[in-house]
Amino acid sequence: MNRRVSIWLCLGSLSACHAASIPAVADLASPDAIAQVALDQVQRANAVEHAADGVAQQRYAFQPAAHPQIVLSPAHGAWDWSKQGELDLRVQNAMPWAVTLNVDIDGTGEGQHLHATVGVLPGPAQTLVIPLHAVSPRAFGMQVGPPMPFDEAGRNVLLATTVEGALDLHQVHAVHIGMPTPQAAQTVLLGRVQTVAGDAALHAAYVGIVDRYGQYTRGRWPEKVDSDAALSAAQSKTGAAQAGAVSKDMDRYGGRLDVHGLQQSGWFHAQKLSDRWRLVTPDGHAFFSLGVNAVVADGGRTYVQGREFMFRDLPPDSGELAPFYGGGDNRRVDQGASAGIGYNHGRWFDFYAANLYRVDGQDWLSAWRARTLDRLQAWGFNTVGNWSDEALGSAHRLPYTRSINIAGNYANVASGYDYWGRMPDPFDPRFVQATEQAVAKETANVVDDPYLLGYFADNELAWAGQGPQGRWGLAIGTLRGDANSPAKQAFIAMLKKKYADPIKLGNAWNLPLGSWDMLQASGFVPPNPDEAHPAIAEDYSAWLREYADTYFRVVAAAIHRHDSHHLFLGGRFAVNTPEAVAACAQYCDVVSFNVYADLPQHGFDAAAMHQLDKPVLISEFHFGSDDRGPFGKGVVSVWNEPQRGEAYAKFIAAAAADPDIVGAHWFEYTDQPVTGRLLDGENSHIGLVGITDIPFGGFVEAVRAANNAVGY
Repeated sequence: MNRRVSIWLCLGSLSACHAASIPAVADLASPDAIAQVALDQVQRANAVEHAADGVAQQRYAFQPAAHPQIVLSPAHGAWDWSKQGELDLRVQNAMPWAVTLNVDIDGTGEGQHLHATVGVLPGPAQTLVIPLHAVSPRAFGMQVGPPMPFDEAGRNVLLATTVEGALDLHQVHAVHIGMPTPQAAQTVLLGRVQTVAGDAALHAAYVGIVDRYGQYTRGRWPEKVDSDAALSAAQSKTGAAQAGAVSKDMDRYGGRLDVHGLQQSGWFHAQKLSDRWRLVTPDGHAFFSLGVNAVVADGGRTYVQGREFMFRDLPPDSGELAPFYGGGDNRRVDQGASAGIGYNHGRWFDFYAANLYRVDGQDWLSAWRARTLDRLQAWGFNTVGNWSDEALGSAHRLPYTRSINIAGNYANVASGYDYWGRMPDPFDPRFVQATEQAVAKETANVVDDPYLLGYFADNELAWAGQGPQGRWGLAIGTLRGDANSPAKQAFIAMLKKKYADPIKLGNAWNLPLGSWDMLQASGFVPPNPDEAHPAIAEDYSAWLREYADTYFRVVAAAIHRHDSHHLFLGGRFAVNTPEAVAACAQYCDVVSFNVYADLPQHGFDAAAMHQLDKPVLISEFHFGSDDRGPFGKGVVSVWNEPQRGEAYAKFIAAAAADPDIVGAHWFEYTDQPVTGRLLDGENSHIGLVGITDIPFGGFVEAVRAANNAVGY
């Protein structure tokens, strides 16, 4: 079917049901003469139906096509919605599964367009609300918004929490209601369409969504509590001391006693035996590192300043919970992770720590540390991972890692990704100095500690850019940089050494390059590699290796100067290039990857690492769902809580079976706050425990079974 049908529709009796000030757009169940409706690859039923509340609706079947849609346009001229804030559409999904609708609103000028995508669940009729301006959960301080629909004074509201674009509301030309490429006919029931003044539904979606314990108010799940007594009872039940005694089949560090032929050095090290890489404990036994990241007691901090309306029963400024308030400015304008995050500074409250205090009183921190170590050991973990409370490592119950965060006033380079900020410039002498200071600080008190597994350096640096030319982002960004950039000067020096004459470089790169001054200029636009000019990719690749070699050589040398015992565990790769990985393998003892995929081998080039012949540590992974409070599902999502356990078991089994992988660390210990963490508004259910410190029972049982089944 590929036809367009025009129909004249109006709202009919809408004025009898709604205030006369609500402007009519159309009623897709009541034909008359206010709006023109065009059907493109959509079939409309003849009969009008009535929902349970008596409202008229009509069936529309979106046919299998690239983009079947209904287009509403004014009967005359353009709509003036300048005094309106939301577009409401009566909708009911007639299918037994969720369907996706795209709503696009066009203005008359170039670039005047709003777009929203929503998932419509099967069930009762809903009011789909589209704010008439760009908005997203990030503007409210969180990365993922509240689940939809929600009940607003008895009205079932499905809010589009993310709307993109810009629109002059004085001149609205059309509304498109479409469905992205259905594979079979999908039927929805549609009714009246209207605009409403203000942002009432948008505001209502975020009002009172967090209770006094930091839990989402509109949901229910087994671990949720509703009183201090219930919180204490749940902790007593789930947090009963679990003896962390070392198995008789393990050494004191958690190493296996039944693997022979490994060296005893007195420190953790990596050794290849029978074509398999292994970590080896100080006592000389095989160790597969099963760790947890961010095991801290302060992970429940979320900004409350300016958005107090989101929280029910915030504690008073004075009283026993007042110490769990704090304040500060967490804005980072140079990193993509924080872009567009509102409510990103000022006063915050730590719900997690407050809940620990509610259970254990003044001694809450030491009680939490003991309980947490008991849990980790009971759940089969043997490593305290990155960004964790240092006291957990110094307790000498589990091996631990340290993170070297290199910060300072040194030059940087944009790769085009820059999620956590621009790349450090390792050619800047100030970077060398900052590295020396950071390493000296982190190694100071742990050089002689045999429980220290090793050091990570930085985290998820932007070794690559985005898009099809992303591999070359750091090379392109270097040449685009300021004329005084140390990295740029080093790159140009490398090119001068190879080509000697700028004209030769210009010929190789297909550039009208008459002098080296053209490259020196700030903002120079380098070419993208192409098949016709292979020298571009060759030169970029050589530069990427030189850049990575310099970075890892500087860091490794500093670590070895200050601590000759412990492992350099790499840089926790997220985006990477073959050149960066090869350099890491040359200078590091272990190459670490933050892998967000169903299996570890799907998150890095396993074949390349095997050729490089260096052990691999999965320094982050997780699986999240949205059925335990926080709105986000993490980087790798599953449908529900039981599937989190299944995915964990599958991932760990695949890691342990790989002869190059020596461990895997879960991110993270505690769920993120419902309204977003301070750093960047992340708010996902990815924890072993919730904001109340109550473990997710089914999940941790699956984790325990998977960890205990690991053979290495």
